[in-house]
Amino acid sequence: MKQLLLLFLFSLSLFAQKTELIKSDKLGTTREIIVSLPPSYETSPGKRYPVLLLLDGQYLFDSFQGALKYGEYWDDLPETIIIGINQKNSRMDDCTFDETEGMPTQRSAAFYNFIGEELMPFIEKKYRVAPFRIIAGHDTTAGFLNFFLYKENPYFNAYISLSPELAPGMENQITTSLTNTKKPVFYYQSSADGDIKQLREPVASLDNSLKSITNPLVNYKFDNFRNASHYSLVLYSIPNALYQIFDSYKPISSTEFSEKIVVLPSGYVDYLTKKYDNTTEKLGLNIPIRINDFKAIEAAILKNKAYDELEKLAQLANKNYPKTMLADYELGLMYEKTGDAKKAASKYQRATQLEEIGDLTKDMMYNKYDDMKSLTVKR
Repeated sequence: MKQLLLLFLFSLSLFAQKTELIKSDKLGTTREIIVSLPPSYETSPGKRYPVLLLLDGQYLFDSFQGALKYGEYWDDLPETIIIGINQKNSRMDDCTFDETEGMPTQRSAAFYNFIGEELMPFIEKKYRVAPFRIIAGHDTTAGFLNFFLYKENPYFNAYISLSPELAPGMENQITTSLTNTKKPVFYYQSSADGDIKQLREPVASLDNSLKSITNPLVNYKFDNFRNASHYSLVLYSIPNALYQIFDSYKPISSTEFSEKIVVLPSGYVDYLTKKYDNTTEKLGLNIPIRINDFKAIEAAILKNKAYDELEKLAQLANKNYPKTMLADYELGLMYEKTGDAKKAASKYQRATQLEEIGDLTKDMMYNKYDDMKSLTVKR
C-alpha cells in the first residue's frame, strides 16, 4: 500500500510540474524555474490562484508541493501555483550580503531585481494568479527573502523564513517594517534545538522583537522545534507555515462550530459572511461559500431556534448557488419551523424543479412537500 501511495505521489508530481527557462537581463544569464499548476487550472479558466515562490526550489519544491496537495485534498488549503527557482549552483551568489553594510551585494541585488522585475512579472503575465504572493526559503535564502520587507510597500504578502541567516541590522529592519505595515502581512519563522548555533541566537532575538508588535495587520508565528536539526526542521515547518497563512480559508470545523458559532446569541449568517469576506480581504480569493458551511450555520440556527435567520441564509444561498434548490429549501425550512405548512409546501415544491446540491435531493424535497401538504389537509 505504501509503495502504491509513493508511486501515485511521484506520478502526480511528474504530471503537475514543468521546467521553464527564463532569460534574465538583470543577471546576464538564463535561469531555470520549476512550475506547478493546480489540477483545476485547465478546467476552471476563470479561476485565479495564490502564488508561492520558493527560493532553493531544487530541494524545497517537492516538500511544499506535497503539503499543499494534501491540504488541497481536504479543502483546508487553496489550490496554489508553485514557482521554484533552481539555485543548486548559485544560492550563495544569489543571496549573499555585505557583512559590513548588511545589504545585498551587487550580485545578490541583481538576483533581487530578477525576482521583482523579471520573474514575477513573467509569472503574473503568463498564469492566472490571485493578488496574494508568498515567498519561502531556507537558511541563506530565508535570510535573503527578508530584503523584500525593506521596501515601504512590500511585494509579497507572506514570508516563510526557515532557520534564516540574518544580515546585520536585519532584525531591526524587519521589526520596523512589520510595525509600520499598512496592509496585512503574514510572517513565519522557525528554528530548532538542533539548529546551527550562530543562526539560532539572531532568530531568537528577532522573535522577541516581533512578539512585541501590536499592529493588527501582522500575523506572526514562530516555531522552535525540539529534537530537530537544521535540515529536519524544514519538514516540521512547512505545514505549520501554510496552515498559518491560509487559516481563514479553512471550512468551518467542529471546534469552530461548537466554540465560536453555536454559542452566539444571534448573527449566525453574519458570521458566515464575515468569514468569507475575511478570506477575500486577506488572501485575495473569491470563493463560493461551501455547502457544508451553509449546513453548519443552518444547524446553529435550528439549535438556537433563531428561525428568522433562515431567510437571510436563503438570500445568501441564492447569491452563491442561484440555480440550485438551496435557497428555497432554507425558506421552506423557515416556514416549516414557524408553523406555516402551506408556504413551506410551496417552497419545497419549487425546490423540486431546481438543481440538487450537497445532500439536498429532489426525492427529499418531494417528501418534505408531502409532509407539509398532509399538515394542511388535516387542518
